[in-house]
Amino acid sequence: MDGTTEQNLDVQAIVRQTIEEFMQREQARTEPAHRAELMEERRRREALERRVNELVEENRRARQAAEEAERVSTIRSELQRLGVTKVDVAYKAVRDDIVRTEDGRLVARGEQGEMGVREYLTDFVHQNPEFLPARIAGGAGATGSQRASGESSGADLEKIRPGMSAEDAEKIRQEIIRVAGQTNRGA
Repeated sequence: MDGTTEQNLDVQAIVRQTIEEFMQREQARTEPAHRAELMEERRRREALERRVNELVEENRRARQAAEEAERVSTIRSELQRLGVTKVDVAYKAVRDDIVRTEDGRLVARGEQGEMGVREYLTDFVHQNPEFLPARIAGGAGATGSQRASGESSGADLEKIRPGMSAEDAEKIRQEIIRVAGQTNRGA
């Protein structure tokens, strides 16, 4: 029995050794494929991570652009509401003073500290009335008809034409004389 047991042990050892060698060869043969598959998965994961990072950055830029557009729109519409005629110039004067806070609100940082946009722009317009429309129509070089817009003349320039009646022609002459007299007197 000892010989048979030794032979069984030798056979078992040989079978075990053969199975181990087979497993090692099989592992050596499949390991490069697994390694290549892992490398491909890593490349895909890294590509996806790059794309996600690009999308996050693109989203951040789009959000920032939208917030800036909303800020510009708010400032310009408030200036228009206040009656500013030169909105572009006034906007350029105040744009750096109005910022967005961490919580998303628009505030103005002026000499009095932090204040609301409407309040700040109202103060700005009151301190800079040159951005408002002129109070008096006319000025140097304005004609008499522009200054005396309330007066109505008895003659209409569109009625002047060849062959008009003597009565209408006389009215026109009298109106011309009246206007010329006011202009010469400086009225």
